[in-house]
Amino acid sequence: MTAVLLSLHVLVAILAVGPVCVAASMFPPEARRAATDPDAGARLRVLGRICRTYAVIGIAVPVLGLATALAMGVLTEAWVLVSIVLTAAAAGVLAGVVLPRQRTLLEASGPTDAVAALTGRLAGATGVFNLLWATVTVLMIVRPGSTTGV
Repeated sequence: MTAVLLSLHVLVAILAVGPVCVAASMFPPEARRAATDPDAGARLRVLGRICRTYAVIGIAVPVLGLATALAMGVLTEAWVLVSIVLTAAAAGVLAGVVLPRQRTLLEASGPTDAVAALTGRLAGATGVFNLLWATVTVLMIVRPGSTTGV
């Protein structure tokens, strides 16, 4: 059962978190183009929809991760606890900063200094979100101090 949970956890992480990371990273440059390129607005809406949809699906990643950690008996190990905290931080950045700023940019009209500033802050928040997920991924692979042998 542990192998099945771990496999599902990794698959959902790849298939759900990956698209959010990529679409969120593409959103700020596309938002800058939207001011002058009429087709960019449609692409921007698609990127926003991808982020929102896969963010909801991505909730399965920590759920499966917790189930896997319980099954493996490693829930109290430092690398798992740090990963949990970083995952919660990534979810907070996504839900509290990235998605709301995307929504604001989707509702904005015309090139303004406020839109340009918001796009820059969105790019920074997206970078933090991606860095948090990259760190969690490395922790899942390296598992410092782990003795599970999985």
